[in-house]
Amino acid sequence: MAKNPNESLSGSPAGLGRREFLQTLAWSALALSAPGLASGAMDKRPNIIIIVADDLGYCDTHLYGCDRHPTPNLEALAASGVLFTDGYVTAAVCSPSRAGLLTGRYQQRFGHEFNTGPLKRDLTQGVGLPLSEVTLADTLKKAGYATGMVGKSHLGMQPQFFPLKRGFDEYFGFTFGGNLYINPQDPRAVTLDGQWGMNKNITSRGENNPIYRMDKPVEEKEHLTDAFSREAVSFIGKHKGHPFFLYLTYNAPHTPYQTTQKYYDRFPQIKDEGKRIYAAMINQMDDGIGMVMNKLKAEGLDHNTLVFFISDNGCATYANACDNLPLRYGKISYFEGGIRVPFLASCPGLIPAGLVYREPVSSLDLFPTVVNLARGEIPNPKRDGVDLIPFLKGKKGSPHDYLFWRSGEALAVRSGDWKLFRYLDQYRLYNLKEDLSEQKDRRANQPAVFKRLQEALSAWESELIPPRWSPASIVDFELDGIKMKMKV
Repeated sequence: MAKNPNESLSGSPAGLGRREFLQTLAWSALALSAPGLASGAMDKRPNIIIIVADDLGYCDTHLYGCDRHPTPNLEALAASGVLFTDGYVTAAVCSPSRAGLLTGRYQQRFGHEFNTGPLKRDLTQGVGLPLSEVTLADTLKKAGYATGMVGKSHLGMQPQFFPLKRGFDEYFGFTFGGNLYINPQDPRAVTLDGQWGMNKNITSRGENNPIYRMDKPVEEKEHLTDAFSREAVSFIGKHKGHPFFLYLTYNAPHTPYQTTQKYYDRFPQIKDEGKRIYAAMINQMDDGIGMVMNKLKAEGLDHNTLVFFISDNGCATYANACDNLPLRYGKISYFEGGIRVPFLASCPGLIPAGLVYREPVSSLDLFPTVVNLARGEIPNPKRDGVDLIPFLKGKKGSPHDYLFWRSGEALAVRSGDWKLFRYLDQYRLYNLKEDLSEQKDRRANQPAVFKRLQEALSAWESELIPPRWSPASIVDFELDGIKMKMKV
């Protein structure tokens, strides 16, 4: 990946070319104008695309020096903008993580602490993102953006939680946590047999988890990764003359592990069947992201579109196709492998190319960053995220003094290089700069740091409400002799 020779912790726009400099000035002028544009005026506010991968681990790409799976389009996207080395999500499982991203608030503030599911509960008990919450799509739609979602929702399956009711003008995707990518009997399909009850003998997604176009079930014969990429490109073409927000939420590489022969054939060197399909699924998604970026370029939108890429949590190590090394553990845990994820952004003319940003940032930050650029209004109550653009343009300091996590009795807080983990009344303190793999408990020789983080964690927890529903599952987990029941 191309690197900026002047790489720093908080880059400088001093090296921008004339075109990019003028573009930045134009956006700055627009940001000072009234929210409404005069009749006939050209609206040059940036388009917004947020791409979310599903269970993609920190080292599942080539972004961080890990020689795992080829992702040339993600590497090119990072090279054109900023790669965040310490990018976090607010949960180690899918649904609460997405709730935090779309609201810009810690999801525990409104009780969305655990995954939705199982399927029967979602269909009958009204489990989903509370209707009291204002989403990013709501806010951008109010600001005059065309809003579209393509992919996995996982924020409730009853009609009131449907994406079209949460600020999106258009929707193509599914609403549960997992889905069949392609009919295993399709001659193009390659399926890891016997996994999670979804195998070669299952040929239908079922009437309870269909693919929707708008709010109507449709038949989709293409592999979902390819279908979602197709629909994203179509949305861009449809709305190219007007500011738009596209929320592209792939379900790759979440289980069940399925790809097509085209991508499977690219990895003959991988002998383990699950790992080979997993690699193919990531490469397939990367090709789809390349299609999206090529469409922006073809329409002349590449210099006026802010693209974020993130995963909803770390990779599912329990599925035996990945690991998060050098990070510890993965999905479900509040160690680095569960919550530190691939995280990047690109917008030529706004974000310096080749920047590597090393301060901790959060998926919570997407909401204020995007809304401020769109000249929208941040709703009440206050968001927990921070506008990242000033920091990417040279503002000193860290965007966050603290970042927090909670799922049942498991909690964590990060401040600077320090991270404190708590389960019930048991604690572990780590220095991430010296001990990225979280192996050495430092409480004994850092009592002041331990006390400060302990107090900060307790103060944050006092602001939260109880979960609105019970955990979707409870997983037995052990860490350095601490036996835990992780609620997810």
